[in-house]
Amino acid sequence: MNNIMAQLRRKRKLSQVDLSEMVGVSRISISKIENCKCVPSLKLANEIAKAFNLTLYEVFDLDGTGTFKKLK
Repeated sequence: MNNIMAQLRRKRKLSQVDLSEMVGVSRISISKIENCKCVPSLKLANEIAKAFNLTLYEVFDLDGTGTFKKLK
């Protein structure tokens, strides 16, 4: 599952530690998700999207197309 977490995090001037504390996981977990080395649970993916005030579709490539769609 691709994502734009790192870009969103940098744009908001958050460190991996900042984001990890916001969603309740380790910095290593954030790094692995950002680098597509692991897939977050649906619950964690939702928490990450909420931390950015976005939808899952805006943060994660859920349909495998490589595009990030906004829900209408």
